[in-house]
Amino acid sequence: MKIIYQHLPAIEIAGRKLVGRVLFGFLVLLSAAVGATVGLLLVYSTDLPQVEELERYRPSSVTELYDGQGRVIGTFALQRRVIAAYDDYPEVLRNALISIEDKDFYRHSGINVWRIIGAAYRDIESGGKVQGASTLTMQLARNLFLSPDRSFYRKVQEALLAIQIERRFTKPQIFTLYANQIFLGHGAYGYEAASEYYFSKPAKKLTLEEAALLAGLPKAPQYYSPITHPERALRRRNLVLNAMLEDGKITAAQAAEAKSKPLALNLQKDQNALAPHYVEEIRRYLEAKYGSDQVLEGGLRVYTSLDMDMQKAARQALLDGLAAYERRHGWRGKLLNVIAEGQKIDKYEDPDWDQGPEVNGYVHAQVMQVSPGAADVRFGAHMATLVPADMSWIQPKAKLKIPEMLHVGDIVYVKVLALDAGGKARVSLEEDSGAEGALVAIDNATGEIKAMVGGRDFNLSKFNRATQALRQVGSSFKPYVYTAVIDEGGSPDDTIVDAPVTFQTASGPYTPHNYDGKFEGTITLRRALAQSRNIPALKLADHVGIKTVIDYAHRFGVTANIPAYLPVALGSAEITPLEQTSAFSVFPNDGVRVAPRYITKVTDYEGRILEEDFSDIKDAVSSRTARVMTSMLREVVLHGTAVAASKMPYPLAGKTGTTNDFTDAWFVGFSPTLTCGVWIGYDEKKSLGDKETGARAALPIWMQFMNVALAGKDPGEFRPAPAMGNPAVARKVDTPDVAPGDGELH
Repeated sequence: MKIIYQHLPAIEIAGRKLVGRVLFGFLVLLSAAVGATVGLLLVYSTDLPQVEELERYRPSSVTELYDGQGRVIGTFALQRRVIAAYDDYPEVLRNALISIEDKDFYRHSGINVWRIIGAAYRDIESGGKVQGASTLTMQLARNLFLSPDRSFYRKVQEALLAIQIERRFTKPQIFTLYANQIFLGHGAYGYEAASEYYFSKPAKKLTLEEAALLAGLPKAPQYYSPITHPERALRRRNLVLNAMLEDGKITAAQAAEAKSKPLALNLQKDQNALAPHYVEEIRRYLEAKYGSDQVLEGGLRVYTSLDMDMQKAARQALLDGLAAYERRHGWRGKLLNVIAEGQKIDKYEDPDWDQGPEVNGYVHAQVMQVSPGAADVRFGAHMATLVPADMSWIQPKAKLKIPEMLHVGDIVYVKVLALDAGGKARVSLEEDSGAEGALVAIDNATGEIKAMVGGRDFNLSKFNRATQALRQVGSSFKPYVYTAVIDEGGSPDDTIVDAPVTFQTASGPYTPHNYDGKFEGTITLRRALAQSRNIPALKLADHVGIKTVIDYAHRFGVTANIPAYLPVALGSAEITPLEQTSAFSVFPNDGVRVAPRYITKVTDYEGRILEEDFSDIKDAVSSRTARVMTSMLREVVLHGTAVAASKMPYPLAGKTGTTNDFTDAWFVGFSPTLTCGVWIGYDEKKSLGDKETGARAALPIWMQFMNVALAGKDPGEFRPAPAMGNPAVARKVDTPDVAPGDGELH
């Protein structure tokens, strides 16, 4: 070698040595870079979550409540999310999302190196942090496992996780995970939930322009919200359409046609709004049993007894009945004025406006302008003009002019008569004096609660008057008295004397009266109940003993603690509408009590049954007694205080109830298949007004509901009452000696 070097020029020898040194230095630097990179990756990956967890990952999802026909009536969730499969997302949505977010989604292995280099260069050049260039897989990794901060450290972790995800999952699986996870504004997570929220339809039915709109949201859901920033959303949608055109996913004609379309949102109504009091009852039960985390995030499936159609009929009937009551008592005014409350008229938002208005619905509106012949009102995005014809029920009595009744800033109660797409509406002026009501409907055979309305407006009061309000039931308590008599061998044709009587008690004499101040003399028990005579009911209660009567009420499912005073026979007992309605279902059920129930089945996210509810059945009275009482309560409808219902084309029976000073009005009645109870009153102890009896205030609501609930169905027939003997139980009534209550009811 030495000999060779001796023959080479000195300059060539020096060159070779230099090349060797450079090569050696490069290798050292490369090794150092590789080592540093490996070390850096090891550091960044030490606290990375295990991608294996993704195989068991399930995002929090909505707990859904279904009615008896499988229709959604309510949801519970921290995040509005509906889990969907890959095939549930149409091709047009997949193309739109990939075109705008990740054109190489189906080709890359989790990261797009050239996009990252380009984005990094731009950020370094501008002095910003590393951002952008994320593939769908990287976005999925960030959303599932990482913090949202934009740092180099987080970006490296995001890329490492994306590579791992791509190694373990197929592209359709990754797309599905992303599409179910991503936030799309206004509480909607995932494209299925977003499609239902923004367009009130499943993602499968999205049109091109709708899919493009949703695909543009992940970049900045709040900034591009089609609700709060429609112009930005429109520009973003059209950008997505351009991207699809560039990628050859749509034609120029399709792009042009889609761009010409307006946003045309059809926002989903709050599903809990149909039966809010009912849904709230179920929420409390579920949280007590399963915990709030499971209810709000676990995606339970709750199958309820409610019937959506009956619920709509019940709500409409109650609101119409309250409106009719208000009209009978004329205009009272005393309206809330937002200006007087220190609020700006253009800033006011009423809770009613959170839900889109419905024709025949009732809503609070704000008076915006008043002239001698009209008043303009606003509710949400709708405007309407009230003219004298829209308040004709007021004029015959009040003789008031519009400027005397209404002022700018007043909050009025209106019924929506018509709506048009341009935001115009036609309404009638109504009144909300604070009168409340409740309605419960129960399937006789199963005890399933088919409809429940707990008040006029859930937004104003969460108190459920159907289940929580203990109210005096008036004469709707009398059937328990007559049941005790019949069960001891009495007959509807037995007679009793309806005449003045004084009951001698430990606290002094007690002299009750009938509602009409008259006495009919000797009458049958059937007529005494049908006409709701007080004196016969008290005599019968004294004969069998008031404690016995109370025992029968408890057999029927009444749980209230009822004092053993004689006026209880006239309805001084306080019972909830739900219990009173359920108790009456014993009569058409041949004496069998079926406990009311809300839920038929609950399953978890995987479909495993967590609970299945079956009817709780007990014998309350004999079938003979139940059938006899049904025939007597049928007489109440045919010839008694509820005769207004006799024109309905169904076999019906029931009992009215009215309390002292007309503070509570009731009607509880039934067909062979369905029992319904209606209560009307104020939350405080306040009179509804003169002659506001159960027959006048509650019965019309019951009739309106039952006409809808029974329409088109086989109403069935009541079982015939058995042939009766002629015992003389009722003729043996004598004056009693028991302590009276604190008043007289009818």
